[in-house]
Amino acid sequence: MSELVGYELKDGVAWLTLDDGKANALSFAMSQGIGAALDRAASEAKVVVLRGRPGFLGGGFDLKVIRGGDAAARAAMVESGMALMSRLYLLPQPLVIACTGHAVAAGALTLLTGDIRIGLKGAFRIGLNETSIGLSLPPAGVELARDRLVPGALVEATLGARLYSPDEALAAGYLDRAVYVAEFDSMVAQAVAACLKLDGAAYAATKARLRGTFRARCG
Repeated sequence: MSELVGYELKDGVAWLTLDDGKANALSFAMSQGIGAALDRAASEAKVVVLRGRPGFLGGGFDLKVIRGGDAAARAAMVESGMALMSRLYLLPQPLVIACTGHAVAAGALTLLTGDIRIGLKGAFRIGLNETSIGLSLPPAGVELARDRLVPGALVEATLGARLYSPDEALAAGYLDRAVYVAEFDSMVAQAVAACLKLDGAAYAATKARLRGTFRARCG
């Protein structure tokens, strides 16, 4: 696997750990690394777990590229990243996301793709801050937010670029559970165990129907 993405297969579960040693920016290399891990998981895992490094699930796209002068590189990175978001959201297997800290911009989009999203309580920020830093949300990002956030939070979360605490993110729809560090690994394990009890074929078919209009809505 990529040096940015750890991969461990255990008892039918693929554990993917993102770690660039910094803020886990969604660079082109990070997107490729996650994609390669998903390729492997497709044939050998019943459940996929995506986990961040200590303090960070993920930051935004690599700002050096976003604000650099190479338009082709910028477009390729964003295209790769958003294709990954769509792939994660439509993944046939259950996707559990263990949010180990901050999840901002592309990191928050990653969080929205999860079927079960467990967040670590603490002084962390979660949200789509693009409009506050001069960026617009890509179509797939808008549709992810529309699908997963509670309706009352949608405008503030997207147009308003609000960053939430983990408890606030739970109320807004970014997270399904928010727990303290002592409970975190146990809660992730419980979620994985529940997913392993499900019928994989039935899960994949139902998920495809549930999210079948997503790709068309992305334009």
